Amino acid sequence: MITELNEEQLKMLKYLEKCRYAKQMLESQIDILIKDFTFNHGYNPVEHVKGRIKSLESIKAKLEKHHKEFTAENVIQNVKDIVGIRIVCSFLSDVFDMVYLISHTKNIIIKQREDYIQNPKDTGYMSYHLQVLVPVYLQEHAEYIECEIQIRTVAMDFWATLDHKISYKFQKDIPDEIKSQMFDYAKIIQELDKKMLDLNKIVQKYKQEL
Repeated sequence: MITELNEEQLKMLKYLEKCRYAKQMLESQIDILIKDFTFNHGYNPVEHVKGRIKSLESIKAKLEKHHKEFTAENVIQNVKDIVGIRIVCSFLSDVFDMVYLISHTKNIIIKQREDYIQNPKDTGYMSYHLQVLVPVYLQEHAEYIECEIQIRTVAMDFWATLDHKISYKFQKDIPDEIKSQMFDYAKIIQELDKKMLDLNKIVQKYKQEL
């Protein structure tokens, strides 16, 4: 029962509920953007969209990593990726089309950008990250909740999954030998994306001639 929760637990519960509302709002807005793009351009640039709410265990672990107590205030102030949306696109150009569409949507405020495609991480991880503020309309007022959007290609998504699993195995820094090989293999993924984009351009050229 909610009435049996103490003030701290109630504050945490209320914030997580707002995060769920923000996830719904963001997923709905992205779905509209994709459908509108598909209607106007004749093809869907997105393979799939996946949203998640960070578990309490993950939230707690993130705070502990930064030597902070697991309190509602620390969660609100320091954990900015409780709501996560991953957009997986077919081709590299589609990634930047989605970045453009989201960036020019009035209902979403861009707070920060991280282009790990042009500037991959030291393991070779590639993706385009957007930290955004999403309005949640409550009974008394509107409140903005910070969310994270990751936009990448299918090839990048495959690599990111492996990157996460390998990184998770090491509590501290990844050994340089492994990190170096990961970066080299990520370059292969990058080249594959470029080749697939070139192939798609050729396909589009033939379609226009038909």
